[in-house]
Amino acid sequence: MIENNYEVLKVRDGASKKEIREAFRRLALQHHSDRGGDIEKFKKIKQAYDDLKLGKKYPDSKEERIKKSRVVYDEADDEIRRNKILAENLSKDMKIAEEWASSLNRLDATGRRLFGSKTLGELEFERNASGTLFVRGNYKAGNLTYDGPIIMQGNITSPSWSKDHKTNIRVTKGDFKFVNPLDNKYKIENGAKITADKGDIVVGNVFGKKDQVQDPSGKIGLYTIKEHRTQLVAPKGKIIVENVANTVLLDSDSVIALNLEDDVKIKAKEILIYGHKVTYDVEIELKQDGMIRFFENFSIQGLSDDAIIKLENGKIFWLHELKTKRIKDLPEDLVNDKNNFGKDDTMVGNGFKITYKLLDNLDKKQPRKKITGWNLKLGRFKKS
Repeated sequence: MIENNYEVLKVRDGASKKEIREAFRRLALQHHSDRGGDIEKFKKIKQAYDDLKLGKKYPDSKEERIKKSRVVYDEADDEIRRNKILAENLSKDMKIAEEWASSLNRLDATGRRLFGSKTLGELEFERNASGTLFVRGNYKAGNLTYDGPIIMQGNITSPSWSKDHKTNIRVTKGDFKFVNPLDNKYKIENGAKITADKGDIVVGNVFGKKDQVQDPSGKIGLYTIKEHRTQLVAPKGKIIVENVANTVLLDSDSVIALNLEDDVKIKAKEILIYGHKVTYDVEIELKQDGMIRFFENFSIQGLSDDAIIKLENGKIFWLHELKTKRIKDLPEDLVNDKNNFGKDDTMVGNGFKITYKLLDNLDKKQPRKKITGWNLKLGRFKKS
């Protein structure tokens, strides 16, 4: 009987990501060659872990591994080469589009023009009288910098097979927005990067990507995980997004989001989360003097035990532990609106303001209340 990947890692069928990760670390330490372990056993454990991260229960058979190494990857290499050529051509077209838009900006002129092709995908660029650049169509590769607002009507992706032509859109002045972002028709994905130097970013869903790629050494049956982290950066503005999932970074002064799932990193001073999911390796870094609010009361499934809040000074707090702390039990000098919450309301949920100062002082012992007045007169407390 074929041993499945859960059995290799000695965890239950359907184990959580945290259980799988902990099991891998334990077995890897036990069987690593540096510690005198069996290298073949270690390879098997590593492959099972990589497979389970992709949701794959059973390992490839020997025949499947040979087939992949001899046939599939050869075909994939040909496809990658073709896509690299397309990405290079599209990247060149985006450079021309950037120069065209910049020249209109300098002249304060309006204009409309098509870039790309039917093979590459067509993009319509239009600069209006207010200086806003409208981009219509799916943006797939290349750099674009514009000194004014951009409104996008289409999806944004990035070539995962070419590091030289990654999508990188930068707005040096003004906002970057999707057309009707609340309709959630368009998305940003696959490692694209959007930067608004002095403005806001207002978009729909944002996704990254993880690929399973063959081991660089070429060994049959061994794979590594390659990340394509999608990034939204607005250092002096806010980022407003819908659902964020699977390897994403949001870095801004303020972030407003619905759901966060699977390796999402946020760095901000003000963070508002309105959805009901914060799961799987979510890391929220709260900047100095910042605050975060969760407006939903999370279920067990909606809040995973590996989601954390991290302060700039390095302190880490597990969200599932903060979920158990009742607001009424928090220090009086750090919370001034306790009366607005119920007796069983906790820090995570209910729109409670979790401040940097509160977290930084949460583990400090509070001074005992001074005993004065009638309690002393009645003799309830005596000197020892």
